[in-house]
Amino acid sequence: MPQVSLTRTKAPDTTPRPRPGEVESIFSIDVEDWYHILQVPGTPAIHLWDLLPSCVERDFMRLLDLMSERGVHATCFFLGWVARRFPSLVHEAVARGHEIASHGFAHRLVFQMTARRFREDSVSARCILEDLAGCPVRGYRAAGFSVIDRTPWFFETLLEAGYEYDSSVFPAARQHGGISTARRAPYRLVGDWGELIEFPISVADAYPRAFCFFGGGYLRLFPLWLIRRMAHKVRAEARPVIYYVHPREINPDHPRLRMPLHRRFKSYVNLRTTEPKVAGILSEFPMITFQEYIKRYGDSLEQSNV
Repeated sequence: MPQVSLTRTKAPDTTPRPRPGEVESIFSIDVEDWYHILQVPGTPAIHLWDLLPSCVERDFMRLLDLMSERGVHATCFFLGWVARRFPSLVHEAVARGHEIASHGFAHRLVFQMTARRFREDSVSARCILEDLAGCPVRGYRAAGFSVIDRTPWFFETLLEAGYEYDSSVFPAARQHGGISTARRAPYRLVGDWGELIEFPISVADAYPRAFCFFGGGYLRLFPLWLIRRMAHKVRAEARPVIYYVHPREINPDHPRLRMPLHRRFKSYVNLRTTEPKVAGILSEFPMITFQEYIKRYGDSLEQSNV
């Protein structure tokens, strides 16, 4: 199978193009529950998930309310398993005008699956979500942003599974892999198998390395003033800031999984600060969905050939 090139190529002269400092941000939610944290000893197997108490309904609805209060629409990457168990959450997100996208079905890391198993998982999730949402599901995000150099089959297989864009590449080093040499701005990935749009997760340089200040543990760890400053830095490069949050992160009272001390810190630090940070971000920055970004700027995206 051909290798994927993530090096820069010359951008086509098409318009409109996002302007430095003016490009809209994208707010996204990875819709999963408190027990879906990856690669820790206490993470339960999928056959036990139905037996566990759930917080995702209350927490996700609170996020929807925060966005409704500010007139913001987000892209909701639903875990297929969660959507199947709580179909009313998909219905409510659609009713409020949010985009429905896929987070896979079983929340497995990409590099722990074969191409065939990944295709089955991603197709299953898409079919569940389309049946519930009543509209095409075009976007995908891998569990743990686990696309790495050892998964060159990922993009082609994702296209075969019926998706049109992806937001799984983490262009910096991280626990679940990442591709530190990947480009940072959205781009079109073109090969003999077709075309896919990639939205890398937003990172900003902060000596001695690049960090994602806009989701997960770093959004909880860093103060809002620093997140705001780094967001302006990304926007000055005409890149959209892609924010992401999990419903459990706005609920400091959710149950805890058993895990080593360093992972406990990363998973649970500053949970009480997440909701006010999200509220501040939603109030300050103009937000659109991934689909809206493609409609506005898709024709001007740089191209990377396989």
